[in-house]
Amino acid sequence: MTDKSIVMVTGGSGLVGSAIRDFVTANPKENEEWVFLSSKDGDLRDRKATEAIFDKYKPTHVIHLAAKVGGLFANMAQKVEFYRENTLINDNIMELCRINKVQKLVSFLSTCIFPDKTTYPIDETMLHDGPPHPSNEGYAYAKRLIDTMNRAYAEEYGCNFTSIIPTNIYGPHDNFSIQNGHVIPGLIHKCYIAKRDGTPFTIWGSGTPLRQFIYSLDLAELTVWVMRDYHSPDPITLSVGEEDEVSIKDVALSVAKAMKFEGEVIFDTEKADGQFKKTACNKKLRSYLPDYKFTTIDEGIQMSVDWFLANYETVRK
Repeated sequence: MTDKSIVMVTGGSGLVGSAIRDFVTANPKENEEWVFLSSKDGDLRDRKATEAIFDKYKPTHVIHLAAKVGGLFANMAQKVEFYRENTLINDNIMELCRINKVQKLVSFLSTCIFPDKTTYPIDETMLHDGPPHPSNEGYAYAKRLIDTMNRAYAEEYGCNFTSIIPTNIYGPHDNFSIQNGHVIPGLIHKCYIAKRDGTPFTIWGSGTPLRQFIYSLDLAELTVWVMRDYHSPDPITLSVGEEDEVSIKDVALSVAKAMKFEGEVIFDTEKADGQFKKTACNKKLRSYLPDYKFTTIDEGIQMSVDWFLANYETVRK
């Protein structure tokens, strides 16, 4: 990148966008200017609003994080909205990157869009091998099309579009809603309330499902590496290794420890567990960055709890 790069981050105020902002602020690079969009900048579902954003900032690079997202229960209740809104957003971003000759587009996928019935660990080549879990098929099919279209744009127009598959992300600036948030921030908020009210810390489900979690600042650093140095339309999984998979029970106990919660911990087995496991393989990442050191789950949870407590009044919850 010799000329000045203008990197536009959609969904720039959320969990990953905020982490990228923190990372590039701490590690600035000459000739790189960063623009972080939030929903206040315009509705990316709307073509004209999206065109106005591209005209205003004239990005040379785009990191596309914006999406309609939610946890298991929200996905089950609103499949139509999760499909339609994500498809509209992604189509506008991809087509305007082509029209405006953006040099690089990096979009985010998710491990939950992989086939439900599969062998583990899953890797990047298995994305389209079968239908996704029925609980989030609206979201999953909209996201899978990004991968299809990255290859189509490369073949037909020579566009340098790629995608990232992160595992479960957590960290500062997350959505700590108990109803609509993801597992770690939801547990942090729940544990806070249990400690405050002197009530049991109740976890939905049995606690047995296994997950790989990536701390948001690790993901931010690796995302910037993808933008600068990974040039292939094929997706790349950004994740801790298979050996770092943890159970929801272990996560809940780590949250309780970080929160200094001394009360009773209960697992409500009446609630759905979702998929038991969706282990992802990070061998492709390791072939490029063999020595990258990830933040451990206990360190990451402690930093997330500390941030939540320090920002309790203003966090999304």
